[in-house]
Amino acid sequence: MSVWLASGSDRRFSILSKLLADLHASPLEGVDESPPSGDVRHQVLSICRRKAKAVPSNHGHDYVVVADTLVGDPDDPNAAMGKPEDSAQALAMLKRLSGRRHQVWSATGVCVLGDWTFFVEYAVVEISELTVEDLKSLIDSVSWKGKAGGYDLAGQMSEFASLVEGDELTVLGFAPAALRLLN
Repeated sequence: MSVWLASGSDRRFSILSKLLADLHASPLEGVDESPPSGDVRHQVLSICRRKAKAVPSNHGHDYVVVADTLVGDPDDPNAAMGKPEDSAQALAMLKRLSGRRHQVWSATGVCVLGDWTFFVEYAVVEISELTVEDLKSLIDSVSWKGKAGGYDLAGQMSEFASLVEGDELTVLGFAPAALRLLN
């Protein structure tokens, strides 16, 4: 079975390549990833659906997988933090998350023979109080690049973050129920 992961995420590719033998990965171009209004669950699902609509019908694979992940603002359940554009934004996000709990939402769409099924799940992550040295180290590591909320749970942030509720896969970029469909 040939699977196209329509994503440029190395993390997502690494996760799926452990499950699937015939995996191809390449990102979609020109998809609007700006969050619409509504709660974070609605935002992440809407972005995932936009990605699905951008998949050409003549893709040539048995399955197609699209995904999106958003970190919820710990102060506003209807706001997502997005991905930092630079180290200053990453620092601001990490300071906001320091010593607090927040939700991480992942939506995953799986296309089988032209029919899409979507899954949305969330997890709760708690980040310990970050010192100035911790923040400097996290920023200098550049592990925040391309990561929702400015951190990578499977990277250096694992020293400071703990999963309180849900599945680690949700924080790393997939709704786990979607991966069970592919197994």
